[in-house]
Amino acid sequence: MPVASNVDELAPGDDIEGDGLPINELFCSLQGEGKLSGVPSVFVRTSGCNLRCWFCDSYHTSWEPTGAWLSIDDIVDEILSYKQADHVVFTGGEPMIHEESVELLDELADYGYHTTVETNGTIFRDAAIDLASISPKLASSTPTAERDPKGDGEWADRHEQRRIDMNALSALVDQYDSQLKFVVTGSDDMPEIEALVERVRDATETSVPNENVLLMPEGMTREELDAKRNEVAELAMEYGYRYTPRLHVDLWNDAPGT
Repeated sequence: MPVASNVDELAPGDDIEGDGLPINELFCSLQGEGKLSGVPSVFVRTSGCNLRCWFCDSYHTSWEPTGAWLSIDDIVDEILSYKQADHVVFTGGEPMIHEESVELLDELADYGYHTTVETNGTIFRDAAIDLASISPKLASSTPTAERDPKGDGEWADRHEQRRIDMNALSALVDQYDSQLKFVVTGSDDMPEIEALVERVRDATETSVPNENVLLMPEGMTREELDAKRNEVAELAMEYGYRYTPRLHVDLWNDAPGT
């Protein structure tokens, strides 16, 4: 089983402010998604996000952010305590909304860690990133009133306006080794994915081969993935893209700290 740290959690109504970074979870597990699926990894999950996907699998980093403020030194000390992994996944929420993310990533590089940053691609920062795992949000992610977890659709317009930033997206692809990882709700997403991949290719100097475009089924539980994985795998074969599982869900379902 994954090994979770003992990070005290703030109540959902508490103010999230302070030095360092708001950490929702810090634990050791296997990377479940993307090119490095299956690699032992320390996960540092920050709270706070500039988007609100209705299917967000880390609800308590976005819709109701919770976490404990930790200094960069305390975060690094906790990471160093996990001797079984030399790969760190910096995730959220949206970790790049925090300026202190640069300090953390640069310090981890000094310690020799390989780092993956999981980002929605709307914010660029110049930092020591080995793999930018960019997950551009499609129209199907927008929390319309009927899909909003809170039931009011309050975030729909903001999310729709913010979900694609081509300047940030193209800068991330040009600056870092990257993968484009799309959460697929069904075949209706494919025209938008095809169009967005072409926009990225037109906007960047870096080649974006099909093997760096990953399709991942939407779902937070084994049951939800069972309903979609075959369809998404077949779409990956049809379009020549790469399929990525959600290994952590297959192994541990929707347990926290995985």
